[in-house]
Amino acid sequence: MITGITLREESFKQLRDFIYGQCGIFIPDTKKYLIEKRLSGRLQANELHDFDQYMEFLRGPRCHGEITFLIDAITTNETYFFREPDHFYIFLEHIVPDVLRRSGMRNINVWSSACSTGEEPYTLAMLVKEKCPGFKVSILGSDISNATIESARRGVYNSYSVRNAPEPYISRYFRHNCGGYELSPAIRECVRFININLVSDKKINFPIGMDVIFCRNVLIYFDLKSKRKAVSNLYDSLNPGGYLIIGKSEGLHDITRAFKPVIINNTLIYQRTM
Repeated sequence: MITGITLREESFKQLRDFIYGQCGIFIPDTKKYLIEKRLSGRLQANELHDFDQYMEFLRGPRCHGEITFLIDAITTNETYFFREPDHFYIFLEHIVPDVLRRSGMRNINVWSSACSTGEEPYTLAMLVKEKCPGFKVSILGSDISNATIESARRGVYNSYSVRNAPEPYISRYFRHNCGGYELSPAIRECVRFININLVSDKKINFPIGMDVIFCRNVLIYFDLKSKRKAVSNLYDSLNPGGYLIIGKSEGLHDITRAFKPVIINNTLIYQRTM
């Protein structure tokens, strides 16, 4: 590990702007030390001597693969099973019946955007299997980080990730594996994972025809411009009348008026206008 290399203020600002242009994440001045710490290993991996050389490398013709490593290094992946359970209750008891009633179908399409290592979409898969027999749910999980997507596909978690999972779910859907918890193939097969950048102009891999989108605790990392871009992209992916569920600490009041606020059990969610 390279030690003692300081990220100069000018280099930090250039790097911050580059990251913002790639994924819409804005890094404040107070996080400069974090970028310095997390990216030091990338200098070593590329045999570079300082962050100025790293910036030159990122702007060069061989940068494509490195951008993936860069995003993996700077993104925070805090998640766990059954996080903010009120949203799952609303999904099962209110949203699913409403979507099925309006569509007249027995299937529903759900997208867990920015799903990190997969705990959220897998929670949905377990709940649907337990609570909603008799109809089909197609679940898509996505993240900007290739590393977390690969981790999600493996479906192996530590005790911290499953700490809020009810014991019956752990008994039925996990098995102990070298001190960890491995999801059963029956649940892993319920979720398809792909790489998606929520603020992309090209909208590569963006799904359409979604009935429900979970985008929780993601917008807090974006500035207003990036928030508006991400929410606009999510809006386009939803069916008319579809639902957007964001984190409890987040809101759309200063971002868009395209969604109708809906309060269920004192919890705010959003519905795309018909």
